[in-house]
Amino acid sequence: MGARLRPAALWGAALAATGGAAVAAWVWVRLRSRAAPTPDSPVAATAAADQQILVLGLDGAGKTSVLHSLATNHVKRSMAPTEGFNAICVNTEELQMEFLEIGGSESLRSYWKMYLPKVLLLIYVVDSADRARLPVAKQLLHQLIQNNSTLPVVVLANKQDLEGAYCITDIHDALALSDIGDNRKMFLIGTHVAEDGSEISSNMKDAKELIAQLVLEAQ
Repeated sequence: MGARLRPAALWGAALAATGGAAVAAWVWVRLRSRAAPTPDSPVAATAAADQQILVLGLDGAGKTSVLHSLATNHVKRSMAPTEGFNAICVNTEELQMEFLEIGGSESLRSYWKMYLPKVLLLIYVVDSADRARLPVAKQLLHQLIQNNSTLPVVVLANKQDLEGAYCITDIHDALALSDIGDNRKMFLIGTHVAEDGSEISSNMKDAKELIAQLVLEAQ
């Protein structure tokens, strides 16, 4: 593992230690995503082979939207869920990060564990306003990481601005993040829907730096 996280990567974050898991609360933006190849597509299989960061979550959580915000630094909303795989490259001054998103519909979830051993970091996106499906999101997350006690996890509590959305503390409890383990780097990050076409916030840029630093440490 590399050096510890630089203080700059945590600028503006509210951190709390709960059961050994670090909880970081940021406000992120949500962007539009495009449909990607199906899992059976050779394009998808080739793109997935060398991914460093896996992005998972239930359908409609806003996974691809977050990825596009990281890649373009601008907001572009979408209502269309990913129907297969979505590979996106995000560049920083220090490295090129390869993200692989897999759609969250029930028919695609069987592919999640297939790619988990290949990655350095898991980003798990949940819809903070979809209270009815949070138990499902919790179950799937715990199943994913139960056999890997050290894989870093960044949980994005998306759509924080919607009416009825759970706050960060409620999401932490609903997902039982305290039960995930003491040896894992765990961050819970609040995201919200921003104005279409606007530049991402400084908090989003800081979050991008955090993800990059976690990848560097995991290499």
